[in-house]
This record gives sequence, structure tokens and C-alpha cells, in this order.
Amino acid sequence: MLLSVSCASPDESETPSEVPIQLSDLDVTTGQTIYVPAYSEMYIARERTLDLAVTLTVHNSDFEHPIILTSVRYYDTQGQLLREYLTEPRQLAPLASTDFFVDANEQSGGLGTNFIVEWVAEQPVFEPIVEAIMLNTSNNLGISITSPGRVINQVAPQDE
Repeated sequence: MLLSVSCASPDESETPSEVPIQLSDLDVTTGQTIYVPAYSEMYIARERTLDLAVTLTVHNSDFEHPIILTSVRYYDTQGQLLREYLTEPRQLAPLASTDFFVDANEQSGGLGTNFIVEWVAEQPVFEPIVEAIMLNTSNNLGISITSPGRVINQVAPQDE
């Protein structure tokens, strides 16, 4: 999906704000692990569910500095890994956003799926905004839900 050659131009499938990067070349000073609840389906009646499309969006809210996404993982209701979206770290430019999609027809995760997003930066940055948006517009019915991410681990600058 992405090239690991740091001096090569970005792959045509990438946006200019997303660049593959070598994690070993970084001097990481900050970062987080973020848990994002997602709902791939919801009850609409007893014993009847409606499949939802899920879009996870990561917004770099820093005006000046990039962040590096190191992992975006999608888990099912039982906590089993369903998909790792990144094959290697990806830099996200200042004020840029990126998204990861789970089609409503591809659902296999159950009612309580979730994402784990990991990011780092080489300097202090404003925390990214990470949220899931779930949507279904079938049968003349429109349902949308947003779910914010929550920090579950923090990488702090090293004391010198």
C-alpha cells in the first residue's frame, strides 16, 4: 500500500499530506495510544440489527508539526484483531486528516467493535482528534453516530 523508501515520491494512492516514513529514523518525544469505540451494527428491534458503515478519521490538529501514525488496528467485539490498516508508519502533515473505512456489508465484528490508533511525534504537538463515525442510510432511514477516541497510553518526553 505504501512505499518504505523515504526519499521516493509518494505513491499515487496517497494524498500529499500522507507520507510513508521510517520509524527508526525518528527521535520520538511524544505520542499516544487511543482507544476508539465503534459500532458496526446496532439493535433496531429485539433480535434484529442494522449494519453500519464505520469511518475512523484522524485529524492532525497541530498548525506547524506533522504527526506519525504508527498503527491503526480494528478489533471485533471479543477483542480479536480483524485488520491492521497500516503496513508501515505514515506521516500526517499539519492540519491534515486521513480516514480508514469499514463497509457496512463487510461487518464481522459484532456490536462493540473498536479501533486502537497509535501515533508519535518528534516534538511537542497538539493532540490529534480521533473519532469514529457510523452511518446507515438504507430503507429511507438515516442513522449516524459519532464516537470520540480516548487516550489509554501516553508517551512522555524523556527526562534528561
